[in-house]
Amino acid sequence: MSKKKVAASPSAEELRGELKRVRYNHRFRSVIRSTFYTLIVVAAIAVLVATLWMPVLQTYGDSMTPTLQDGQIIISLKSGDFECGDVVAFYYNNKILIKRVIAGPSDWVNIDESGNIYVNGELLEEPYLDEKAFGSCDIKLPYQVPDGKYFLVGDHRSISLDSRHSSVGCVATEQIVGKIVFRVWPLADFGYID
Repeated sequence: MSKKKVAASPSAEELRGELKRVRYNHRFRSVIRSTFYTLIVVAAIAVLVATLWMPVLQTYGDSMTPTLQDGQIIISLKSGDFECGDVVAFYYNNKILIKRVIAGPSDWVNIDESGNIYVNGELLEEPYLDEKAFGSCDIKLPYQVPDGKYFLVGDHRSISLDSRHSSVGCVATEQIVGKIVFRVWPLADFGYID
């Protein structure tokens, strides 16, 4: 007759250790799952905020120097209220361009050969410019801005292609992405944009 080996029952200490291991594994999986869901929710909220209220953009080109340099990362704020002097981003031919608001709907714009801009007969004070220039202008001056549109010009007037040229023209409110309010990169230039 063969003898069967009977397995020894685990001790109370071994049972407590196994129970502790099982509970630890359960808590660990729960924390990982919770962290994963939290990260997904935070990412979704960040995408919504960046898309709906505060788009993050990177500048390309030199049409806004000295205010903005090529490669800077900026934050815009979606708004429908734009004033003379605001820097805004807008859609143009499947690109986003950045220019400065010079005049609003129904304003009269005139530019002299030295690059001085007059809005409704008053000389526009532009402390943000390094130099003034007439630039590429093929519109008939003085020019009245159509209703629902804005006259936008780059800060580097000699090279900027903007509302002074008929290929760009005035920009409709619906085309404007938002007002540029803050520069986040590079860190040396971190701060508000005038």
